[in-house]
Amino acid sequence: MNLNGFNAEEHKSAGFEPLPVGEYLATIVATEEKSTKAGDGSYLKLEFEILEGDYKGRKLWENLNLKNKSADAERIAKGQLSAICKAVGVLSPKDSVDLHNIPMLIRVGIEVRKDNNEAQNRIKGFKTRPGIGEQAAGSVMPSKTPAKQSAGSTAPWAKK
Repeated sequence: MNLNGFNAEEHKSAGFEPLPVGEYLATIVATEEKSTKAGDGSYLKLEFEILEGDYKGRKLWENLNLKNKSADAERIAKGQLSAICKAVGVLSPKDSVDLHNIPMLIRVGIEVRKDNNEAQNRIKGFKTRPGIGEQAAGSVMPSKTPAKQSAGSTAPWAKK
């Protein structure tokens, strides 16, 4: 491809700085099962893309240790996968591709890597995107309408 006429000074460069902490509308654009370094398990590598705002097009990755010798690692990964499935409304996916290209909100945090002390983004949570409504399968957004109470009863959170 001929790049004659391209001027890098006229375009904003993509940075490598972590995204600011917050919620972002994103979608899974790619998934891949990979073997663990030790070769005794596998994980699902998920690639997310931010869909709007100042960071539109930025990518984030998350690994889910779905087959691991550590029962805790598997439990955590299955919990994360459950949250993703509920956020996109696909409760029983047959393949990871069933989760692709469905917008959801992701909560992004920042952690310091242990191997090099550099800041990196970490996805801390998943929820249904706004506007889906409460009928959406697997919606994990709280209801905007409080539950009705019978006369004289005390709300569960107010009991002592």
